Amino acid sequence: MLTNVTTGFIARLRGNDEAAWFELWETFGPVLRAQLAKWGKGRIGAETVRDLSQETLAALSGSIDRYDPSRGARFSTWLLAIAKHVLGDEMDKRMALKRGAGQRGASFDEAWMKASTAIGVDEEYEAAMFRAKVEAAIRNIEKKADFLDFSIFRMRVLDSMPGKEVANQIGVSEPTVSRRLAKVRDMLRLELREVIGKFSFTEEELAEAERNGVNLNPSKTDDGHFDEAISEICHMQQELRRRDDEAARLAGP
Repeated sequence: MLTNVTTGFIARLRGNDEAAWFELWETFGPVLRAQLAKWGKGRIGAETVRDLSQETLAALSGSIDRYDPSRGARFSTWLLAIAKHVLGDEMDKRMALKRGAGQRGASFDEAWMKASTAIGVDEEYEAAMFRAKVEAAIRNIEKKADFLDFSIFRMRVLDSMPGKEVANQIGVSEPTVSRRLAKVRDMLRLELREVIGKFSFTEEELAEAERNGVNLNPSKTDDGHFDEAISEICHMQQELRRRDDEAARLAGP
């Protein structure tokens, strides 16, 4: 069953809400570009990858009115199918130019909207999409949380600093560090539920947090595992962003 926040986000996209489209692009753009580069296997440069990722968003915009989430497609499958179509169209154009022939028009098969593994979604892509959602939730919490609370969360969880060292740097007691950390951790769990729900169209997606070691309905003993999982995810996202920024630099203005 779809959540209200999910259907509400789809409605915002269909209504050409610029903030919703920007959020979509900011959250998943790097993952799409990494996947396009992986598919390209060195045959397309960084500039073409960025162009194709923008074309993917344009194609998404043009097909959003036809999208029916009740047919069971994962959100990640939806984006991946469109990106695959855009890349395939680009490769068709290149082959046509090499042959000296006219461009073959590529059709957009809407079978991707059904729940299926046929288009070959790999586990790393799915994991990257989940990490992007976690990153988006953390960005939101950074804006919502008290500055000192989030600073403690950043040092303790994202930078993996011992509680005693954090307490010394901030000038508070270790129990205060633990209390403020717990406050941000609770906020993040709530935010993750909202972000995951916003971009999830199937029950499988709604359950993906636990599969990735991020327990949103924990006992006290789960907090350490949660912090470790969040830290690892953030480090991987930082590396993805670094590579994406480097590709953008190489692509030029």
